[in-house]
Amino acid sequence: MAAVVFRGVRAVLFDLDGTLIDSAPDLGAAAEALRTARGLPPLAPDAYRAHAGSGARGMLRVAFDLTPDHPTYPAMRDEFLNAYERCMLIRTQAFHGVDGLLQTLSARRIGWGVVTNKAQRFALPIAQAMPVLAGAGAIVCGDTTPHAKPHPAPLLEAARRLALEPSDCIYVGDDLRDIQAGKAAGMRTVAARYGYLGAAAVVDDWAADAVIDSPAEVLNLLELP
Repeated sequence: MAAVVFRGVRAVLFDLDGTLIDSAPDLGAAAEALRTARGLPPLAPDAYRAHAGSGARGMLRVAFDLTPDHPTYPAMRDEFLNAYERCMLIRTQAFHGVDGLLQTLSARRIGWGVVTNKAQRFALPIAQAMPVLAGAGAIVCGDTTPHAKPHPAPLLEAARRLALEPSDCIYVGDDLRDIQAGKAAGMRTVAARYGYLGAAAVVDDWAADAVIDSPAEVLNLLELP
């Protein structure tokens, strides 16, 4: 992809899991807790990583080959979410370069925020516990608006909270639905190739406006004041 520079950006919005933070170890640990409780042998942590962006659905698929149409799925999902809530701050950390990126945005008076499909039950405590996320101008979760991504509603709500037009913002995410939501909201989009892309993801097919291989590369896309 040719070099891209976005002009007139007043805020950068980010997906959370797989874009700003690496939560795969805790998500995998929660799934492993369910396997251990059933006397099943452990799976390698890497078995879960590519599916971390799908949350409970992805973790239960890996751990038990369980899909949402199975009769036991709702109970297993609730058990998984309870297990995750107990461990979600043990191993999770920001990706390398995120701290410097967010500090630079703040120093250059470019706003930033988080738009995630993660429920408030999990996203808000994580954001409150991680100092790197303290400067977020908006945090919009999967249950903040009536619709989650790929619907544009969460991104439009984030722009509203920042008192900006959607066209003033870019959205960075590691999933096709992030790019779809950003485009539907009228924002320029950036695909994070370092995130939880899924085994079959072909990032170049997402038609994002730019692709990055590390968080710090966001700064290369901006005209910094």
